Amino acid sequence: MISVTTLQSADRPVWEQLFCGYNAFYGRRWPAERYDHAWQEFRRGDRVHALGARLDGRLVGIAHFLVHASTTSPDVCYLQDLFTAVDARGKGVARALIRATEAWARQQGCDRLYWTTKQDNHTARRLYDQVAENRGFIQYVVAF
Repeated sequence: MISVTTLQSADRPVWEQLFCGYNAFYGRRWPAERYDHAWQEFRRGDRVHALGARLDGRLVGIAHFLVHASTTSPDVCYLQDLFTAVDARGKGVARALIRATEAWARQQGCDRLYWTTKQDNHTARRLYDQVAENRGFIQYVVAF
């Protein structure tokens, strides 16, 4: 059985392992202080938020998200990071995290939930195509 809740203090070590896995998937390596900063932000819960998915009581997935203003609608919720442990994939964990984030965003009065992924992330896109609408936007970034 999958349960999704806010992260608790005891989740910190497993959360960091999962977040390291997420960053490695995208070819990033972060210094320890960045993980510390992110964890503190999630625990404060005023700017960015985190949920954890448990499968049979074990933390196996994470979702990080935030709310931001929109010029064309009420506030919107951006699902920034979504990751599940390799051994938990295909069991509904990511779907449960998306649905829980959606429920949270609805409770906050957000107009919509959205996220981005790499075009070649075919495994994730199979799920995303089932739970959301691909509106065809392409993301451009100016990195500093």
